[in-house]
Amino acid sequence: MLSTVPAMLPSDSLLHFPAFDGGFTPWDCSELLPAIQSPKPTISTPSSGPVQSTKTVISSSGSDDDPNRSVQPDRMNRTHANAKSCPNDVSNRAVSVVDERKRRRMISNRESARRSRMRKQKHLENLRNQVNRHRVENRELKNRLSYVLYHFQRVRTDNDRLQSEHVLLRQKLSEIRQILVYRQLQHMSSAWPCNTVIPEQTPSLIA
Repeated sequence: MLSTVPAMLPSDSLLHFPAFDGGFTPWDCSELLPAIQSPKPTISTPSSGPVQSTKTVISSSGSDDDPNRSVQPDRMNRTHANAKSCPNDVSNRAVSVVDERKRRRMISNRESARRSRMRKQKHLENLRNQVNRHRVENRELKNRLSYVLYHFQRVRTDNDRLQSEHVLLRQKLSEIRQILVYRQLQHMSSAWPCNTVIPEQTPSLIA
């Protein structure tokens, strides 16, 4: 409520207010009375007479017309909202940090797995190349072994043949020696005429 009072009030009127029913004074019931503003001094100007300034006083009677009271709940609501949103922001940041760590760990694990697969694939490729190279070398060794075995069989056959020929030649040589000895003896016996021994005829040993 807006109320105005005269600027100058007699001092007796302020001191002699009648008591209310029940023994309350006006000062005890100050909440029920409009606020009274103290008078301001008069200002005199050259052009006019003394001017008494009065000011409109806004009394607070507990209604919702007070803008200060309407602003304070809004501030309190915003404060409570901010206070409630702060833990949510903190939790959201913590969750985002955890998610970021998980994502980085996942990327790192993928890179490690990819490098491991590449190393295993390279090692497997090297093993395959070694196997192929050893197969080629083994094939070459088999061919060389077959060649050596073939020549060994030829040499062995030739050796057996030569040994057989050697035996035959020795036998022939022995027979030739016997014939030569017999002829020498026969020649010597014919050279002595007094010898009455008739040599026995021996068959020829040479076919």
